Amino acid sequence: MILIKNGRLIDPKSKRDEIVDILIEEDKIKKIGKIDEKNIEKVIVAKNMIVAPGLIDVHVHFRDPGFTQKEDILSGAKSAARGGFTTVVCMANTKPVVDNVQTLNYIKEKSKKALINVLQVGSITKGFEGKELTNFEELLDHGAVGFSDDGLPIMDVKVLYEAMEKAKKLDVPLSLHEEDPSFIKTAGVNDGEIAKQLGLEGGAKSCAEDIMVARDCMLALESGAKVSIQHISSGVAVDTVRFAKSLGAKVYAEASPHHFTLSEKDVLKHKTLAKMNPPLRSEEDKAKIIAGLKDNTIEIIATDHAPHTIEEKNKSFELSPSGIIGLETSLALSITSLVKKENFTLMEVLEKMTINPAALYKLNRGYIEEGAMADIVIFDENEKWVVKDFDSKSSNSPFINEELTGKVKYTICEGKIVYTDK
Repeated sequence: MILIKNGRLIDPKSKRDEIVDILIEEDKIKKIGKIDEKNIEKVIVAKNMIVAPGLIDVHVHFRDPGFTQKEDILSGAKSAARGGFTTVVCMANTKPVVDNVQTLNYIKEKSKKALINVLQVGSITKGFEGKELTNFEELLDHGAVGFSDDGLPIMDVKVLYEAMEKAKKLDVPLSLHEEDPSFIKTAGVNDGEIAKQLGLEGGAKSCAEDIMVARDCMLALESGAKVSIQHISSGVAVDTVRFAKSLGAKVYAEASPHHFTLSEKDVLKHKTLAKMNPPLRSEEDKAKIIAGLKDNTIEIIATDHAPHTIEEKNKSFELSPSGIIGLETSLALSITSLVKKENFTLMEVLEKMTINPAALYKLNRGYIEEGAMADIVIFDENEKWVVKDFDSKSSNSPFINEELTGKVKYTICEGKIVYTDK
């Protein structure tokens, strides 16, 4: 048994915010309240610390199978645990793509050895080609939790609408990457002055995202499907999602920490370490994302954890791959940027990292109550630390050497301590 003593419990599901003890027996929370320390194997003194549900990230890339020099399921899970995450949902752009049962079963078996709960989506289309749907029913029967061609947009409206109709029938979410390649000259950088200063012919226009988000919000409204707009970066896209919600569309939106902490100006400083799809945009776009998080237009914070090797990121901007890692800095960036600077409450931030992402995938996780799964993160909201190293295989982060506030001290997954800050 594990006893968490005198921690400040913040639980977004119940809105509970109080100092309590929590007793864990095997993989479940046995009791919450005032608890005697007798006959307890492990006592964690959590005075002046936050005790919250284990974090949930619905958008990660663990590169397994096919690109395990960048990350694999076990190293990705270790990185997640260090960041306070107890459940993640992996995207399907592996090699081979997760469009078949054999690949899905490989991931499921390897995930059994992971420190945390690793879930997997199937691809929407076969081979990520955007032409023919995968067998949704078969992939769901073998453990897929949803569907996404993340990394590539689905340009064929007929194919996507067919996918939405099927997803609606099966009551599963579709997560969509929203960038029309017609409006992208150089991927990973906003089209504007910064791209010019880098000597590039152009970048990714905001309308590349805006057009796709508008289209897919209306398709979601028509079909009734549950759709997640991934890594939203454009202020106009935030406005569009807000409007679609007002019409009754079942549209969710995700914001990645880099899109509410950085802007296109940071590309000049960090170069390829600040290259991602969609790109960092203007200060005005960043402000609209923060406003969307505040009014719950954007319900989910998700990292888009995207590992790449040092060699890949050391190439020229045009040739370097897009994406950064994010699991180990996500909570601290959210506290530093949203709680400390933008007057968000911890409750508001945590609901976007626990109960809201759980709702998207209908997961019985993301909350703390007696009888619930013992997925817990314990952190010091005021501890400052400098980003130096990672448990990920990769280190492609623009936040290296940055001082952040908010430090994970313990991560407990299904009653087991999977990370300690020692």
